[in-house]
Amino acid sequence: MTSPLHPALRRRGALTLLCAVLGSAALMAPSHAQSGWPNKPVRIIVPFAPGGTTDILARAMAPELGRAFGQPFIVENRAGAGGNVGAEAVVKSANDGYTLLMGTVGTHGINRALYAKLPYDPIKDFVPITLVAAVPNVMVMNPDKAKALGVSNVQDFIKAAKANPGKLNMASSGNGTSIHLAGELFKSMTGTFMLHLPYRGSGPALMDMVAGNADVMFDNLPSSMAQIKAGKLVALAVTSSERSAALPDVPTVEQAGGPALKGYEASSWFGLLAPAGTSADIVNRIQQETAKALASPAVKERLMAQGAIPGGNTPAEFARHIEREHQKWAQVVKVSGAKVD
Repeated sequence: MTSPLHPALRRRGALTLLCAVLGSAALMAPSHAQSGWPNKPVRIIVPFAPGGTTDILARAMAPELGRAFGQPFIVENRAGAGGNVGAEAVVKSANDGYTLLMGTVGTHGINRALYAKLPYDPIKDFVPITLVAAVPNVMVMNPDKAKALGVSNVQDFIKAAKANPGKLNMASSGNGTSIHLAGELFKSMTGTFMLHLPYRGSGPALMDMVAGNADVMFDNLPSSMAQIKAGKLVALAVTSSERSAALPDVPTVEQAGGPALKGYEASSWFGLLAPAGTSADIVNRIQQETAKALASPAVKERLMAQGAIPGGNTPAEFARHIEREHQKWAQVVKVSGAKVD
């Protein structure tokens, strides 16, 4: 017959068992419980006004990341200077994973070549997390404006612009954005001139387009899609090298523009970045959860319906993408002759 354990030994055994159980629970718990991040809300800075594609994508991802990490991801708009104001705000934030940037081809592919003085280094001051989406731009006009000018396609527009030098204007989401540069490249290749009207984001620019206060815009497709479908804007062409699945009947600028626009291509992209020095563990976890969200049928279908192609690549792949975009857009800036002080 086994003799009963002494009370002290029973307590010691129970304590050992409790420690083992707690240890196993710690191993099985979500990774954020181990690192302590996140234990408060995370900000995603959008460097443009509400209503544009950067804002649309950030607001699509924020609730997905919030559910994945158990803390709110809050979108904050900090518009100005072609995205530079918001990007600089992120650079000046702590590199603790609580402030992220929804960067763009403007903030991380164009601006270094366009601005004489940039308040941040797009390579050294940031850690790439992942590409969220790539989108074509779309050349749009107010239907009444197009009718008044006799424009039903790209070549009609070129004729109208040449017949009215300096009388047409071109709206954009701000100096140095892909929307601005797409228009500048169009002008340089066709020998036309339009007055540039920079706004603090696509949202305000589109309001003036719909109101008939601006003549043409080379907008990111997702932010213009609703207005195109509603008949408030007419799409003349997309700026990508191939047609968009979201607007299959709309030609590319190259297809519609004739010999003068052979080789024309000026698409956009958007991705998450963090301040330099942010923990690799945090960066990798955000990338993994973003990729999962972008691969989910609900998110993927919603973005593709707006003309966006979901991303989700690794930090290293996104870093290489940014390097390639620097080289490409430096050439576009040079060809277009665009400059911003």
